[in-house]
Amino acid sequence: MDFKLRTPNSGLRTLWKRDPKLTTLPLALDEILSQVQSSTPRKVLFWGERVGEISSYVAGWLAGKGIAVIVLDGANRFDPYAVSSLARRAWIPPEKLLKSIRIARAFTCYQMATLMGEPLTSLLRREGATELRQRPWVILLGPLTTFLDEDVSEREVRPLFERSLKKIEGMASEGVPFLLFQSHSPNPPLRKGGEGGFMSSKRAYLMGKLFQFSNETWKVDLDGEGPKMILEKGVTKLQAENRRLKNL
Repeated sequence: MDFKLRTPNSGLRTLWKRDPKLTTLPLALDEILSQVQSSTPRKVLFWGERVGEISSYVAGWLAGKGIAVIVLDGANRFDPYAVSSLARRAWIPPEKLLKSIRIARAFTCYQMATLMGEPLTSLLRREGATELRQRPWVILLGPLTTFLDEDVSEREVRPLFERSLKKIEGMASEGVPFLLFQSHSPNPPLRKGGEGGFMSSKRAYLMGKLFQFSNETWKVDLDGEGPKMILEKGVTKLQAENRRLKNL
């Protein structure tokens, strides 16, 4: 494996070697996911650049561990070929991983809000029908994307999004793990009539709600030094252990 792990400081980790096709495995992401898998509650947000590629990798990573995965894709960015590529590198038949991943796509905020309700509940019941099976994980890809539609007013979007998060919160409180992946796009420039300001206000509000909803947040940062993962909210397993030892 041609990866390079480095630690610029305690808050930064290399995600993957710069590669437009994500052909190398992100070792630090594996470490993060292993921590998430062994802790509760699990509402983890990854936001920044290329999160669509990351979500596809994560789905394959979970499926490779025998975990059923449900993907609600509001950004139309999920890539099954990335899962197949991961499976071949791990010497696993691609169809074995792909069969463990259920994908539902939404193209409007109303469709996304609907999927985050009864359809998701039904899928969870179907995939986790037996007590012997591990509880499915849910990936929300682009949970804000459809809600940022400029044709839908902020007055309408706010309660719709809040109700959707409330439904997800109920499932999470019952032990369903959620991983959220939201791409970051710069705020649009201000234009006459305040349209840019309207979109900035809507984006800021929705992103704030998403941060509040998540109990752990990682920012994907692509800079000149290479891709990094930055913990913005939450406590890592190592940090928690250090705090415990200090309190002894």
